[in-house]
Amino acid sequence: MMTEKIRIENVSRNYDIGKGETVAAVDNVTLSIYPEEFICIVGPSGCGKSTLLYLTAGLDMPSKGQILVEGQPVTGANNPRVGMVFQPDSVFPWLTVQKNIEFGPAIRGLPQEECSRIAQQYVNMVGLQGFEQSLPKQLSGGMKKRVDVARAFANNPEILLMDEPFGALDALTKERLQIELLRMWDTERKTVLFVTHDLEEALVLSSRIIVMSRAPNAIQEIIEVPFPRPRGLMLKTSQEFQDLRRRLWDLLQVNA
Repeated sequence: MMTEKIRIENVSRNYDIGKGETVAAVDNVTLSIYPEEFICIVGPSGCGKSTLLYLTAGLDMPSKGQILVEGQPVTGANNPRVGMVFQPDSVFPWLTVQKNIEFGPAIRGLPQEECSRIAQQYVNMVGLQGFEQSLPKQLSGGMKKRVDVARAFANNPEILLMDEPFGALDALTKERLQIELLRMWDTERKTVLFVTHDLEEALVLSSRIIVMSRAPNAIQEIIEVPFPRPRGLMLKTSQEFQDLRRRLWDLLQVNA
């Protein structure tokens, strides 16, 4: 049996809302994620998608249960095997595109020549050739998000956690970044846990889709995505794709 990359085991996260009462942001979630899987989490607002991601990252801790990464309990955000991309831009405004992408390899102590080689590799992969010496203030929102993604991959994590990274972008830019992310994943096969509100995005990117419900904030269903890889955006025009999208939409209406 394949070894789990991430094991979320009977995890709940409760928050105190005063007068001795608590509310469950995540309620008794159990989930296994295997090496090289691309998992998307969807669900209505407030169902605990981002909370589950932050717990996995070690940025918050469960009220009960445990999360294991490669068999080791998550005790904080200190695991170099785990990278994260947030929805807001997190590029360093005082560093160029090149230096932003070099940042992780440099912190790991790699020689400057190797840092530069890695940065150029990912500049090319996300289509930012010619912008290596640009500062973030000179970039569009979509270009800054490309820097975010390139920087995460350049740090060579085994696991990548992504919290609606393309959620604030226009539709055309979002689709371009989806294709670039698919290409990067096809090349490097990271284990990815990706939160999104966009059902089509989830179907294009993922191996499995975790559908969460609200009240209780738990896993409602797990959908296997059957489409072969490599994938392109023309996949969206197929009847099988649209049928599966409708199934997801119907599931979400139950607990909307």
